[in-house]
Amino acid sequence: MRKRKVSQFIEYLNHLNEGEAAAVKAFMVNFKQHMSLPLSEEKKLRKDLEQALMYFNAIGVAPKEAMRRLDNENLGGFYARPPLLYYALDDAAKIYPLSMKHGFQAVFRLSANLLDEVVPELLQIALTFTIKRFPRFATTLKKGFFWHYLDANKQRYAIEKEEHLPCRPIKVATTGSKSFRVLYYKNRVSVEFFHCLTDGRGGMIFLQTLLDTYLRLFGVESSAHPSVLDINGPPLPEEDANEFKRTTVTKRSGFKEKRALQMSGKIANIRPTQILHFRLNADELYTTAKSYGVTITAYVLALLLIASRYATDANSGDIAIQVPVDLRKYYPSNTLANFSLYGSIRFPINDITNVEDALPLVKEQLATGTSYEKMSEMMYSTYRMNKDMRGFPLFLKSPIAKMAYGLMGEAIFTTTFSNLGVVSAPSHFNDYIESYDFVLGPPEVNRAAITLVTFNKIATLTITKSTKDPSFEEELYRLLMRDNLQINIEGSALYEHKSRVSR
Repeated sequence: MRKRKVSQFIEYLNHLNEGEAAAVKAFMVNFKQHMSLPLSEEKKLRKDLEQALMYFNAIGVAPKEAMRRLDNENLGGFYARPPLLYYALDDAAKIYPLSMKHGFQAVFRLSANLLDEVVPELLQIALTFTIKRFPRFATTLKKGFFWHYLDANKQRYAIEKEEHLPCRPIKVATTGSKSFRVLYYKNRVSVEFFHCLTDGRGGMIFLQTLLDTYLRLFGVESSAHPSVLDINGPPLPEEDANEFKRTTVTKRSGFKEKRALQMSGKIANIRPTQILHFRLNADELYTTAKSYGVTITAYVLALLLIASRYATDANSGDIAIQVPVDLRKYYPSNTLANFSLYGSIRFPINDITNVEDALPLVKEQLATGTSYEKMSEMMYSTYRMNKDMRGFPLFLKSPIAKMAYGLMGEAIFTTTFSNLGVVSAPSHFNDYIESYDFVLGPPEVNRAAITLVTFNKIATLTITKSTKDPSFEEELYRLLMRDNLQINIEGSALYEHKSRVSR
């Protein structure tokens, strides 16, 4: 008769002394008391805990200390209570599930590049502990009669080893589906969000909290910081607020714009065709922008206008760049839902000659197009538009939204530039995190989307490409080099790290 194979965890227990083994067994019994999930999900979570305990043992962490770091109190009652809550989508989010098409979905990615390789056993535990503090994220997107909504979904939220291109569509239509995914690759931790769930600010708070929890599992002590939520604190009502009705402005701002020129180059069937990260010295970038008398955002926008002109064969029409705006700068808020809209800059292609001439006009348009007044009018328009449509059933809204988004969505812009600014983080993050990435999913119509995020004096300018035509990024690179900015370029079609440094 064949002997039954002893599991690795039993072998681990057998190597402990009697007192340690008894303590670990009691720890696992206590874990069971925090569970009220289907048995299949509970077994997965138990396996995660066993893997973490064995990892700590392998690196020499005593069982007592390992159990302190993995304290079951970090599970709270999240996995022991039935899923009863649901959440309405905010006014900006309602368009995203309505306008979804096969192969296209509004997904964005936030990543942290660590100094050491990711330990998946601990990243999984960090997600298990973190998700309970974000109940809005622990949901499944569902169809109501009038609107989509987020329905509570208690399950094991699993990390994934990254094996696909970034920002691929998230399957939100299946039972028990998620609206985000946590990925790891070598030293990179990434979270990809379907935009109906949150915006860049809300997504960054989730990533920062996840990273802080992950570092704590290594024994790193940290202090309270606004960018990190206490995973054992209660979720706050204001974190789910739909803030678009806050404005007292009652003037509508039209979303109507004429079509913009698109860059040349055939859109590839598999997208993104390439992700490029231009790593810049943040101090040098700031000094360069200041030398022109503008902000970093205005400086980069001027470069993008010139690069866009070089990337099209058109000789008439407008180049327009969408500029997302975090409305929290005008209306302070703790919401983790979407609370952003967009401004834009728009120039006739023949008026785009050089950076020096473009900058004053960019500065003027940016100030007007992203002002408090303009954003307040757009807030009111967004709120009223949803209010006017609320009586129509979903099956009527969806085709109208698809048509409107297809005709007037990306088509009124040449590209998008989203600047998340300087990442706010606890001071100890500097010792463990090298840089951050911010990636917009491949556009449906536009050939490129551009982002900027800054941390630890590294400003990362990222380009998501939907065509193999390299003229846009080559001209952008040339313009940055002209201003003597040091550039470290990373990225490839497979999104692996292949770098070159230029001066």
